[in-house]
Amino acid sequence: MTLLRALCVLLLLPALATASPIRIKDLVEFDGVRGNDLVGYGLVVGLNGSGDGLRNAPFTEEIMSNILERLGVNVVGEQMRPKNVAAVFVTATLPPFARAGGQIDITVSAIGDAKSLLGGTLVMTPLNAADGDIYAVAQGTVIAGGASAEGQAGSVTQGVPTSGMIPAGARVEREIDFDFSSLTSMRLALREPDFTTAGRIEQAINNNFGRRVALMTDPGTVELDIAGTGQISPAHALGQIENILVEPERKARVVVDQRSGTIVMGDEVRISRVAVSQGNLTLRIQETPIAVQPNPFARGETVIVPRTDAEIIEEDGIGLAEVPETTSLSDVIAGLNALGVSPRDMIDILKSIKAAGALHAEFVVR
Repeated sequence: MTLLRALCVLLLLPALATASPIRIKDLVEFDGVRGNDLVGYGLVVGLNGSGDGLRNAPFTEEIMSNILERLGVNVVGEQMRPKNVAAVFVTATLPPFARAGGQIDITVSAIGDAKSLLGGTLVMTPLNAADGDIYAVAQGTVIAGGASAEGQAGSVTQGVPTSGMIPAGARVEREIDFDFSSLTSMRLALREPDFTTAGRIEQAINNNFGRRVALMTDPGTVELDIAGTGQISPAHALGQIENILVEPERKARVVVDQRSGTIVMGDEVRISRVAVSQGNLTLRIQETPIAVQPNPFARGETVIVPRTDAEIIEEDGIGLAEVPETTSLSDVIAGLNALGVSPRDMIDILKSIKAAGALHAEFVVR
C-alpha cells in the first residue's frame, strides 16, 4: 500500500464531517440523560472441565458454598473440588430511563484460573451500582468469544475464551430516581468542546424556535431554557432539538498509531514551508559458531569456536527535500507523498516537522 492510499483512505471521513451538517444529538450529551455502570460477582457453572482450580482460587469455593447454603444445601465441612465452575465479574450499563422489568446486555469475565467459559451458565447474580444498591439481576448462558484446546505437548487458543456476554442477560429490578418531566432547564455538553461549534448550536436552536432559548456559557456547554421553548414537556422539546442540523468546527489534528503505521489527518491540517532529510542506518550482527572436532581415534574434545559477522548498512535516504507551504489537505498529501518514504518513516518525519513548528495541527500518538 502506498503512502497516498494509506492516508487518503481515512481522510474522506473528516472532510465529509466538516462539509456536511450533523444532528445535535450526535454532537452533545444531554445533562442527566446518561447510563449508570453496574457490577456484580457471580459463578458460572456447567463448564467442561475448564473451570477454576479451587486450590488456586479459594474464593470460587466460598461463593459456591454460599449459593448452595441459600438453596438449603448444607456443605459445612465438605471438601469440594469440582472443575466445572468459575468465579466471574459481571458488568453492565443501565441505560437512561430503563424501567423495572426491562432487560440489558451483560459481560461476564473470569477472575480465577479458568481456561474457558464456553457453554457455561451464569447463576443468579445481583448487580450493584456505585451507591451499593441492587439495580438488576443477571442469569443465563454465556456466549464466549473464543475457543481453546490443549494436549500433552502443546495448546492453542483463539480469541478470548475467558470472557463472554449474555444478550438481554439481566433484568432491571430498580429504576433510577430522576424526574425528567419536571425540568425547566438543561445543559447540552459538547463531546468535543469548541467555541465555534457551541455558538452554532446556540444559533441553530434559537433560529428553530424563533426566540432565545439557548445560551452558550463556555466552549463545552450550551444552556437550554426548556420552559421557553413552548413545548408541552421536556421530552417534546428535546425531541425537536436533537434533530436540528449543525455544521461542527473541527480541530486540525494528526493521529498516528506506531504499532500499525496508520496515519490519520484532518482536513484542516496545514504545513509551512520546510526542508526534510531522512535516511536509515542499520546495524546487523550475526552469530554463526563452528564446532571443531578432533580426528577419529585421536585424543581431544569438541570445541565450539565463535564466529561473528557484523556490518553497518546505511541507505541513501531522500536527501534534502522541500515540502512547500500548503493551503489544502490535498496539497499536504502531495507534498508528503513526494518524499517517497514508507508510512512508518512518515510518522518520524511528521514528528520532526511538528517539533520544527511547521506542522500546524495537534499531534496525537497512540
